Amino acid sequence: MRILALETSTEYCSAALWQDGAIVDRCELVGQKHSELLIAMLDGVLQDAGCRIQDVDGIAFGAGPGSFTGVRIACGVTQGLALGAELPVVGVCTLQALAQASGHDKVIAALDARMHEVYHAAYERRGEKWVTVCEPSLCLAQDAPAVPDTGWFGAGSGFAMYGIALNERYAAQIEGCDAQAVPQARAIAQLAAPLFAAGLGVDAALAMPLYLRDKVALKTSEREQLKIGKQ
Repeated sequence: MRILALETSTEYCSAALWQDGAIVDRCELVGQKHSELLIAMLDGVLQDAGCRIQDVDGIAFGAGPGSFTGVRIACGVTQGLALGAELPVVGVCTLQALAQASGHDKVIAALDARMHEVYHAAYERRGEKWVTVCEPSLCLAQDAPAVPDTGWFGAGSGFAMYGIALNERYAAQIEGCDAQAVPQARAIAQLAAPLFAAGLGVDAALAMPLYLRDKVALKTSEREQLKIGKQ
């Protein structure tokens, strides 16, 4: 089975091809140039693997949360490619992709959501599967959902931006952290492969981004209130 995967929810852009467990991938720091570079990157991994889009069995994408524009790009490109090649698709949560790539079995994933908030989720690996301990949510770092027990590993830019608050929130529960970790297509492909194998791929028209924020900017009055609240 071959799974093409893409991820554009942060300032990084990545593409991967999963072939029966072997992965060819590319990842670059591109800022806001995802739409300019993504197709070439996807073509590159296909060429590296010696196959064509017609040889692929499904397309997986980072569904979010993350950059509003980035998540839309991933979903839109996935739909366009999948419709043209008549392929099923799978959307994968970017927070779970952080857990998958971390190399740890208990992971608190947190991405910087701006506006003093984080996209947050917690996962625990049990056997070959990830169990969601805390569902993906949008919250202030100091109000992040509680997790049970100890032995957790922190992953994601939320720890880079709000590490003090998150470390205070979880105190001795966290044993390590990778604040530079970003969701990547390699992990998206790994998580999507068993879903495709189980027949859980969906029609391209049903591909949907995962948005956790209804608003992407504060009004002037709201910014002023926030300043007052921090004084």
